[in-house]
Amino acid sequence: MSWERASVVAVVILVALAAAQVVDRAIARRQLAPETATRYRVLRRTATTAIVAVGVLSALLTIPPVRAIAGGILASSAVVALVVGFAAQRTLANAVAGILIALSQPLRIGDRVEVGEDAGVVEEIGLTYTFIRLDDRSRLVIPNEKLASDTIRNSTIVSREKVAEVTLQVPLSHELGPVVDLLRRETAADDGVEVFVSELGADATITLRAHASDEEAAARLERELRLRAHERLRAEGVFA
Repeated sequence: MSWERASVVAVVILVALAAAQVVDRAIARRQLAPETATRYRVLRRTATTAIVAVGVLSALLTIPPVRAIAGGILASSAVVALVVGFAAQRTLANAVAGILIALSQPLRIGDRVEVGEDAGVVEEIGLTYTFIRLDDRSRLVIPNEKLASDTIRNSTIVSREKVAEVTLQVPLSHELGPVVDLLRRETAADDGVEVFVSELGADATITLRAHASDEEAAARLERELRLRAHERLRAEGVFA
């Protein structure tokens, strides 16, 4: 083997080792929770091993006496990869779908989504599965392939802002104008609370509506408005 070829082999291997070190350090700098650190440790080992292996095999291909051996290794690896691919089609499909979801982001961690008849908040997006925390605190685990091909209703894809809305039933025997004015005075210090008569039926429906930063804030605001409105109307004799 000539010095030129030996130099090329050495440079290729050194570049591969340097690239592996850069990738490893970039991933290792992340501050992760213990359960996530395991996944990143596997990723680090896989990435660095793959980079070094490709570098060494690429270097071997530059040497004529061993080119056939290196080519055989690459060919056999391709065959093995093909067999594994057929045996794990669904797993690979889920992995590809997970990457596509991460890139296109039809849903993100923390988004409020509806999948079929189930609704909840996206808790984790893994490589093969996505975890959604339902309203009853249980977890819906969906394969990414199914998630990528189904229709998803995402109510927070543009903004996480939600509307807090409370309705009160007031007997028609009461004058509605003074009741609305009473609730407007009660919520005057709050930012952007609307009070209006939204429906007339057996009773009048009075609605209090306001914007909140997210779903949890909207739920808290609804509980507060409902209690305050009831206490104020009861104190004024609207609710006997």
